[in-house]
Amino acid sequence: MSNNPWLPFDGIHNFRDYGGYAVAGGGNVRRGLLFRSGQHMEATDADLAGVQDLDIRTIIDLRGSSERSSFACRRHPDFSADVIAYDGETTSSPPHEGGWDKVDMTAERARNRMIAVYTRMPVNPAMIEMFTRYFEALADRDGGSLVHCFAGKDRTGIAASLLLHTLGVHRDDVVTEFLRTNDAPTRHILERQSLPRMEAHYGVIDPEAIRNLMGVLPEYIETYFSEITREYGSLDTFLAQTLGVDETRKARLIERLVE
Repeated sequence: MSNNPWLPFDGIHNFRDYGGYAVAGGGNVRRGLLFRSGQHMEATDADLAGVQDLDIRTIIDLRGSSERSSFACRRHPDFSADVIAYDGETTSSPPHEGGWDKVDMTAERARNRMIAVYTRMPVNPAMIEMFTRYFEALADRDGGSLVHCFAGKDRTGIAASLLLHTLGVHRDDVVTEFLRTNDAPTRHILERQSLPRMEAHYGVIDPEAIRNLMGVLPEYIETYFSEITREYGSLDTFLAQTLGVDETRKARLIERLVE
Protein backbone atom coordinates (compact mmCIF):
# COMPACT_ATOMS: atom_id res chain seq x y z
CA MET A 1 0.00 0.00 0.00
CA SER A 2 1.00 3.63 -0.33
CA ASN A 3 3.61 4.94 2.05
CA ASN A 4 1.73 8.24 2.22
CA PRO A 5 -1.87 7.69 3.37
CA TRP A 6 -2.30 11.22 4.76
CA LEU A 7 -4.46 13.83 3.11
CA PRO A 8 -2.75 17.24 2.87
CA PHE A 9 -4.91 19.30 5.24
CA ASP A 10 -3.62 22.40 6.99
CA GLY A 11 -5.78 22.46 10.12
CA ILE A 12 -6.70 18.82 10.75
CA HIS A 13 -4.25 16.46 12.44
CA ASN A 14 -3.70 12.87 11.38
CA PHE A 15 -6.28 12.73 8.57
CA ARG A 16 -5.71 9.56 6.58
CA ASP A 17 -7.24 6.71 4.63
CA TYR A 18 -6.86 3.50 6.62
CA GLY A 19 -7.73 1.17 3.77
CA GLY A 20 -5.35 -0.65 1.46
CA TYR A 21 -4.21 -3.46 3.76
CA ALA A 22 -4.18 -7.07 2.56
CA VAL A 23 -6.70 -9.42 4.15
CA ALA A 24 -6.57 -13.13 4.84
CA GLY A 25 -7.76 -15.19 1.91
CA GLY A 26 -6.96 -12.55 -0.68
CA GLY A 27 -8.06 -9.04 -1.44
CA ASN A 28 -7.46 -5.69 0.19
CA VAL A 29 -9.41 -3.25 2.33
CA ARG A 30 -10.99 -0.74 -0.04
CA ARG A 31 -9.45 2.68 -0.45
CA GLY A 32 -11.53 5.82 -0.46
CA LEU A 33 -14.16 4.68 2.06
CA LEU A 34 -12.49 4.58 5.46
CA PHE A 35 -11.00 7.75 6.87
CA ARG A 36 -9.73 8.69 10.33
CA SER A 37 -8.50 11.92 11.85
CA GLY A 38 -8.29 14.26 14.79
CA GLN A 39 -10.96 16.88 15.40
CA HIS A 40 -11.77 19.65 12.90
CA MET A 41 -11.89 22.76 15.06
CA GLU A 42 -9.12 24.48 13.07
CA ALA A 43 -10.01 23.12 9.63
CA THR A 44 -9.43 25.75 6.97
CA ASP A 45 -11.96 26.48 4.24
CA ALA A 46 -9.72 24.56 1.85
CA ASP A 47 -9.65 21.63 4.28
CA LEU A 48 -13.44 21.62 4.46
CA ALA A 49 -13.67 21.61 0.69
CA GLY A 50 -11.26 18.67 0.58
CA VAL A 51 -13.27 16.73 3.13
CA GLN A 52 -16.47 17.50 1.23
CA ASP A 53 -14.95 16.03 -1.94
CA LEU A 54 -14.41 12.67 -0.20
CA ASP A 55 -18.16 11.93 -0.13
CA ILE A 56 -18.07 11.14 3.57
CA ARG A 57 -21.66 10.40 4.53
CA THR A 58 -21.16 9.19 8.09
CA ILE A 59 -18.99 10.66 10.84
CA ILE A 60 -18.41 8.71 14.03
CA ASP A 61 -17.25 11.27 16.60
CA LEU A 62 -15.76 9.41 19.56
CA ARG A 63 -15.37 12.53 21.68
CA GLY A 64 -17.59 13.18 24.66
CA SER A 65 -20.09 16.01 25.05
CA SER A 66 -17.69 18.42 26.74
CA GLU A 67 -15.02 17.91 24.07
CA ARG A 68 -17.51 18.47 21.27
CA SER A 69 -18.69 21.65 22.98
CA SER A 70 -15.21 23.01 23.70
CA PHE A 71 -13.72 22.03 20.35
CA ALA A 72 -16.61 22.34 17.91
CA CYS A 73 -15.79 21.00 14.45
CA ARG A 74 -16.02 23.38 11.52
CA ARG A 75 -18.22 22.16 8.67
CA HIS A 76 -18.50 22.87 4.96
CA PRO A 77 -21.54 25.00 3.98
CA ASP A 78 -22.92 21.97 2.11
CA PHE A 79 -22.13 19.49 4.88
CA SER A 80 -24.81 16.80 5.04
CA ALA A 81 -23.16 13.79 6.66
CA ASP A 82 -24.84 12.11 9.62
CA VAL A 83 -22.82 12.52 12.82
CA ILE A 84 -22.93 9.70 15.37
CA ALA A 85 -21.85 10.82 18.84
CA TYR A 86 -22.26 9.89 22.50
CA ASP A 87 -24.55 11.79 24.84
CA GLY A 88 -22.12 12.08 27.74
CA GLU A 89 -18.40 11.68 28.32
CA THR A 90 -16.36 8.98 26.61
CA THR A 91 -13.16 9.29 28.62
CA SER A 92 -12.25 10.49 32.10
CA SER A 93 -8.73 11.64 31.23
CA PRO A 94 -8.00 12.48 27.59
CA PRO A 95 -4.26 13.01 27.03
CA HIS A 96 -4.80 16.52 25.68
CA GLU A 97 -6.21 17.72 29.00
CA GLY A 98 -4.47 18.39 32.28
CA GLY A 99 -5.54 15.85 34.81
CA TRP A 100 -4.57 13.75 37.75
CA ASP A 101 -2.01 15.15 40.18
CA LYS A 102 0.17 18.14 39.35
CA VAL A 103 3.37 16.11 39.21
CA ASP A 104 6.41 16.44 37.00
CA MET A 105 5.21 14.84 33.76
CA THR A 106 8.18 12.60 33.03
CA ALA A 107 8.37 10.20 30.11
CA GLU A 108 7.59 7.26 32.38
CA ARG A 109 4.59 8.98 33.97
CA ALA A 110 3.29 9.92 30.53
CA ARG A 111 3.65 6.34 29.33
CA ASN A 112 1.93 5.01 32.45
CA ARG A 113 -0.88 7.48 32.04
CA MET A 114 -1.48 6.29 28.50
CA ILE A 115 -1.27 2.64 29.54
CA ALA A 116 -4.02 3.40 32.06
CA VAL A 117 -6.18 4.88 29.28
CA TYR A 118 -5.87 1.67 27.25
CA THR A 119 -6.43 -0.50 30.32
CA ARG A 120 -9.78 1.17 31.03
CA MET A 121 -11.03 1.41 27.44
CA PRO A 122 -12.14 -2.25 27.01
CA VAL A 123 -14.69 -1.94 29.83
CA ASN A 124 -15.68 1.70 29.32
CA PRO A 125 -19.46 1.58 28.66
CA ALA A 126 -19.36 4.73 26.52
CA MET A 127 -16.65 3.33 24.26
CA ILE A 128 -18.42 -0.02 24.01
CA GLU A 129 -21.55 1.81 22.85
CA MET A 130 -19.66 3.96 20.36
CA PHE A 131 -17.65 1.07 18.90
CA THR A 132 -20.92 -0.84 18.53
CA ARG A 133 -22.50 2.09 16.68
CA TYR A 134 -19.37 2.43 14.54
CA PHE A 135 -19.66 -1.15 13.34
CA GLU A 136 -23.40 -0.79 12.76
CA ALA A 137 -22.84 2.32 10.65
CA LEU A 138 -20.11 0.78 8.52
CA ALA A 139 -22.20 -2.34 7.90
CA ASP A 140 -25.42 -0.52 7.04
CA ARG A 141 -24.60 2.87 5.51
CA ASP A 142 -23.45 3.75 2.00
CA GLY A 143 -20.61 6.10 1.11
CA GLY A 144 -17.43 6.97 2.94
CA SER A 145 -17.05 7.20 6.70
CA LEU A 146 -14.82 9.18 9.03
CA VAL A 147 -14.04 8.12 12.57
CA HIS A 148 -12.32 10.68 14.78
CA CYS A 149 -11.75 11.83 18.33
CA PHE A 150 -9.57 14.74 19.49
CA ALA A 151 -6.13 13.59 18.34
CA GLY A 152 -7.26 10.69 16.16
CA LYS A 153 -4.85 8.27 17.80
CA ASP A 154 -6.24 6.51 20.90
CA ARG A 155 -10.02 6.03 20.71
CA THR A 156 -9.83 6.37 16.93
CA GLY A 157 -6.79 4.10 16.72
CA ILE A 158 -8.60 1.33 18.56
CA ALA A 159 -11.74 1.71 16.43
CA ALA A 160 -9.67 1.35 13.25
CA SER A 161 -7.75 -1.59 14.73
CA LEU A 162 -10.95 -3.45 15.62
CA LEU A 163 -12.35 -2.97 12.14
CA LEU A 164 -9.17 -4.04 10.35
CA HIS A 165 -9.00 -7.17 12.52
CA THR A 166 -12.63 -7.94 11.67
CA LEU A 167 -11.90 -7.61 7.95
CA GLY A 168 -9.04 -10.12 8.19
CA VAL A 169 -6.01 -7.83 8.27
CA HIS A 170 -2.96 -9.47 9.86
CA ARG A 171 -2.14 -8.37 13.41
CA ASP A 172 1.23 -6.98 12.30
CA ASP A 173 -0.51 -4.69 9.80
CA VAL A 174 -3.10 -3.68 12.40
CA VAL A 175 -0.27 -2.57 14.67
CA THR A 176 1.48 -0.86 11.76
CA GLU A 177 -1.64 1.19 11.06
CA PHE A 178 -1.97 2.07 14.74
CA LEU A 179 1.65 3.26 14.90
CA ARG A 180 1.45 5.28 11.68
CA THR A 181 0.12 8.13 13.78
CA ASN A 182 3.72 8.75 14.85
CA ASP A 183 4.63 9.61 11.26
CA ALA A 184 1.78 12.06 10.69
CA PRO A 185 3.17 15.31 9.23
CA THR A 186 0.71 17.41 11.23
CA ARG A 187 1.71 16.90 14.85
CA HIS A 188 2.31 20.63 15.15
CA ILE A 189 -1.47 21.07 14.85
CA LEU A 190 -2.09 18.71 17.78
CA GLU A 191 0.61 20.36 19.87
CA ARG A 192 -0.84 23.79 19.18
CA GLN A 193 -4.28 22.61 20.23
CA SER A 194 -3.35 20.71 23.36
CA LEU A 195 0.15 21.41 24.66
CA PRO A 196 -0.61 24.86 26.19
CA ARG A 197 -3.45 23.32 28.20
CA MET A 198 -1.24 20.49 29.41
CA GLU A 199 1.60 22.85 30.34
CA ALA A 200 -0.82 25.04 32.26
CA HIS A 201 -1.55 22.02 34.43
CA TYR A 202 1.83 20.28 34.64
CA GLY A 203 4.29 23.06 33.92
CA VAL A 204 7.19 22.31 31.58
CA ILE A 205 6.86 18.80 30.17
CA ASP A 206 9.78 16.57 29.26
CA PRO A 207 10.08 16.22 25.43
CA GLU A 208 9.93 12.44 25.60
CA ALA A 209 6.84 12.71 27.76
CA ILE A 210 5.27 14.87 25.06
CA ARG A 211 6.04 12.18 22.50
CA ASN A 212 4.41 9.55 24.73
CA LEU A 213 1.30 11.70 25.16
CA MET A 214 1.03 13.02 21.60
CA GLY A 215 1.98 9.80 19.84
CA VAL A 216 1.44 6.10 20.38
CA LEU A 217 3.63 3.21 21.49
CA PRO A 218 3.30 -0.51 20.67
CA GLU A 219 2.52 -1.25 24.31
CA TYR A 220 -0.58 0.93 24.14
CA ILE A 221 -2.39 -1.29 21.66
CA GLU A 222 -0.91 -4.44 23.18
CA THR A 223 -2.33 -3.37 26.54
CA TYR A 224 -5.76 -3.00 24.96
CA PHE A 225 -5.58 -6.45 23.33
CA SER A 226 -4.32 -8.04 26.55
CA GLU A 227 -7.12 -6.49 28.58
CA ILE A 228 -9.70 -7.62 26.02
CA THR A 229 -8.38 -11.19 26.29
CA ARG A 230 -8.41 -11.04 30.07
CA GLU A 231 -11.93 -9.60 30.29
CA TYR A 232 -13.65 -11.40 27.43
CA GLY A 233 -11.54 -14.42 26.53
CA SER A 234 -10.59 -13.30 23.03
CA LEU A 235 -10.87 -10.36 20.67
CA ASP A 236 -13.32 -12.24 18.44
CA THR A 237 -15.55 -13.05 21.42
CA PHE A 238 -15.55 -9.38 22.42
CA LEU A 239 -16.46 -8.32 18.90
CA ALA A 240 -19.26 -10.87 18.56
CA GLN A 241 -20.79 -10.83 22.02
CA THR A 242 -20.16 -7.26 23.17
CA LEU A 243 -20.00 -5.17 19.97
CA GLY A 244 -22.53 -7.17 17.96
CA VAL A 245 -20.12 -8.16 15.19
CA ASP A 246 -21.58 -11.63 14.63
CA GLU A 247 -20.88 -13.69 11.53
CA THR A 248 -23.68 -12.00 9.58
CA ARG A 249 -22.44 -8.49 10.32
CA LYS A 250 -18.83 -9.52 9.74
CA ALA A 251 -19.75 -10.91 6.31
CA ARG A 252 -21.59 -7.70 5.49
CA LEU A 253 -18.57 -5.59 6.45
CA ILE A 254 -16.26 -7.73 4.34
CA GLU A 255 -18.65 -7.51 1.40
CA ARG A 256 -18.75 -3.73 1.60
CA LEU A 257 -15.17 -2.95 2.56
CA VAL A 258 -12.93 -5.59 0.93
CA GLU A 259 -12.14 -5.84 -2.78
